[in-house]
Amino acid sequence: MVDHNQENQVDVRDFINGAEAIARAAIDSGCDFFSGYPITPATPILLHMISELPKVGGIAIQAEDEISAIGFCIGAALAGSRVMTATSGPGISLYSENIGLAIMGEVPLVIIDCQRMGPATGGATTVAQGDVQFVRWGTSGGYPIVALSPADVRDCYRLTCHAFALAEQYRVPVFVLTDKDTVLTKATVSHTLITGCNVDERKTYHQKDEFVPYRFENIEDIPVMSPIGGDHIVRFTTSSHDDRGYLSKDPNVVGRMNAHLAAKIDSNVEKIALIDADIQDGADTLFVSYGITSRSMKEAVRIARSHGHRVSALTVYSLWPVPERQIRNAMKGIKKIVVAELNLGQYRLEIERLASDKIVVLGINRVDGELIKPDEFLDRGDLH
Repeated sequence: MVDHNQENQVDVRDFINGAEAIARAAIDSGCDFFSGYPITPATPILLHMISELPKVGGIAIQAEDEISAIGFCIGAALAGSRVMTATSGPGISLYSENIGLAIMGEVPLVIIDCQRMGPATGGATTVAQGDVQFVRWGTSGGYPIVALSPADVRDCYRLTCHAFALAEQYRVPVFVLTDKDTVLTKATVSHTLITGCNVDERKTYHQKDEFVPYRFENIEDIPVMSPIGGDHIVRFTTSSHDDRGYLSKDPNVVGRMNAHLAAKIDSNVEKIALIDADIQDGADTLFVSYGITSRSMKEAVRIARSHGHRVSALTVYSLWPVPERQIRNAMKGIKKIVVAELNLGQYRLEIERLASDKIVVLGINRVDGELIKPDEFLDRGDLH
């Protein structure tokens, strides 16, 4: 019997770029507040959000500068909104103090970083992956954040959705580390792959007893936020504080609170970890990459295998916290690791830290504004 309904179904495909996919994912995730400041190559996200967010009852603001943009987002998040901002490397520099505030205040916040070549103004229209260590260590204290890295338009959608889910779940800034080429280059994508994102409602405190804004039982627990419109007093501070939000100098109180800021992420690495391991039995060479460079890596693997070479590949989607167990598993039986990235070797530092002394770790690094080509993987891995 022929199913005529199935026969007549058409695979609807959208021709969009990463910026539009990110904006669509944000709205599908329930984002109702966006604030940003124009900066290449993140400006298209700002324009999409200004155009589309009001259509679903949300608010999109072009702030007077980057500092105001992230400040507006923090305020809106504490007032009950689900928020996102977008910028590039120079903007992250200006965001850094407020990122620390968001960590201290446990603010659910999604930050899109459309990476471009640095340092400073660098190459505004040039692709790069130079902010990898910056987003992890760019605030005082060195407390953990979450950072995801999309490789294509489809990833921009799904990882932005995932970023909202993680931000709400762990009350932490979550970065989506994309890049100029991914956000500005259009691609044809099946409509079903860039729709259907759902993020759970924020957990809020509805009991009748006193609300304590930063209360947690176990050190890795996530404090419940106050529902907007209730009678709760909520204190918010950038300084070390106790569970009521009062400034504190008590070493026991401060130590426990600061340990909590790290533990809520570090104890959930396995839940946050997101990788794609393409492991081939008997391979002694492992390619590692993330973001847009992983696309060339996959083509290099296809070419190498077509010539009879045995090679494995690891695409890291969750850069921070480092998915250590998954990376170590991919290293089993490996003698050579090639890490490709559009910087001077920032994530290679993490791979070297995890690799045994018997494994040679090599890098493919470009900072000239050009993408890494499949042949560069083959050359570095001696797989021609």
